[in-house]
Amino acid sequence: MGLNIKDLRIESDGFADGGAMPDKYSKYHDNVVPPLRWSGVPEGTRQLALICHDPDAPLPHGWTHWVVYGIAPDVTQITEDGPVPGVEGTTDYGEVGWGGPMPPPGHGTHHYFFWLYALDTEIDAEPGLTRAQLLERIQDHVIEQARIVGTYEK
Repeated sequence: MGLNIKDLRIESDGFADGGAMPDKYSKYHDNVVPPLRWSGVPEGTRQLALICHDPDAPLPHGWTHWVVYGIAPDVTQITEDGPVPGVEGTTDYGEVGWGGPMPPPGHGTHHYFFWLYALDTEIDAEPGLTRAQLLERIQDHVIEQARIVGTYEK
């Protein structure tokens, strides 16, 4: 999948891009879904998908915290108090839905990449797709992508 960055933007009222995520979003605490909003969805978008991934986890492929797909192109946000406007996939916790940061104590700062993908197709899939399964399905269908990064340390 190539990198295609233009007008699509994603941001959060819960944390600044590159900034620390509050404890309430962590699985150590309340595991609240972080609020996200976006703009600049490109023409021709049929659906949006979102992945939150921590490449700093001490595993060969990092750790996936959230997979969401089937988001309608006119949706512009996800709020803390839900519902999530799409189909949620399986995290590396083995659970469907948001699985907040939970880095090993003393492991340093982890980076949580929230990738938003504008797709030229609709993902017609049951709940529970993993990050790898979703990326395989969308690899030839990404019109544009954007990201915001939050950090967390225990």
